[in-house]
Amino acid sequence: MIDLAVEIGTIRMSNPAMLASGVMDETGEALVRMMEAGAGAVVTKSIGVAAHDGHPNPCLVELPHGYVNAMGLPNPGMDRFAEELRTIMPAPAPVIASVYAADEEGFVAVAAAMEDAGAAGVEMNLSCPHAAGFGMELGTDPARVRSMVEAVASSVSVPVMAKLTPNTADITAIGRAVEDGGGDAVVAINTLRAMCISPEFARPVLSNRYGGLSGPAVRPVGVRAVYDLRRELSIPIVGVGGIETWRDAAEYIMAGASCFQVGSAVGRRGPEVFREITGGLQAFMESHGYAGMKDMEAAVHD
Repeated sequence: MIDLAVEIGTIRMSNPAMLASGVMDETGEALVRMMEAGAGAVVTKSIGVAAHDGHPNPCLVELPHGYVNAMGLPNPGMDRFAEELRTIMPAPAPVIASVYAADEEGFVAVAAAMEDAGAAGVEMNLSCPHAAGFGMELGTDPARVRSMVEAVASSVSVPVMAKLTPNTADITAIGRAVEDGGGDAVVAINTLRAMCISPEFARPVLSNRYGGLSGPAVRPVGVRAVYDLRRELSIPIVGVGGIETWRDAAEYIMAGASCFQVGSAVGRRGPEVFREITGGLQAFMESHGYAGMKDMEAAVHD
């Protein structure tokens, strides 16, 4: 049987399917449940320096092809979440802490707190499209991205990833900034900025007006982003966006991803989606002569 194990620096996963940030990851119990469901690693909810309420309801719209959400980065703050992480350490699978902040000092503080709590890696949220002063507002400036990644990478000993926004003219410029800043991997992509309107009420559905589109509708954008990034970068790429089946995952891997994340599909299909994807992927690799993940990675590149 083909071994699906993958590594990103010191993060070693039994399979390439990771839980994406923002879905079933607010408590230690939920994170362990996703590991038991077959996730090779899990990414936490994005955590900031201080507790934050996020946007008021309505903050989520379900569509036939995915979700539009404007949660606004709600979280209990780094101190309380660090306590929550410690309750599951040592964890059955690697826990990667998603962190956000408004500046280098904040990113360093949260990343250090998560590492101290047992996180195996850090994912810098440089791409949330619906939180003023954070995420995408910082992650579209290559110079700023390099500075923030460099600050975090030099302050922690665990691998540092940066989650990139597709809402930019050139995602490869942001990817290069991550690599130049000492980042260990990039995660592509976060949600696309979107809006839903209620014709009956003649107003936007979300309280924040704008949100982020996720789910199957964004997959071709994510695959293209991974393909472009692979042509420019030497560090690993984690593909994310609309993965619900093994075929979806295979697209990302062949475009150049070393592993992938599953988010909306957990809500749309349930936690069993992890084993469905990895089982199907393994069967496909066996039937098509792939000896391991590295053999299939970036297969469509010349």
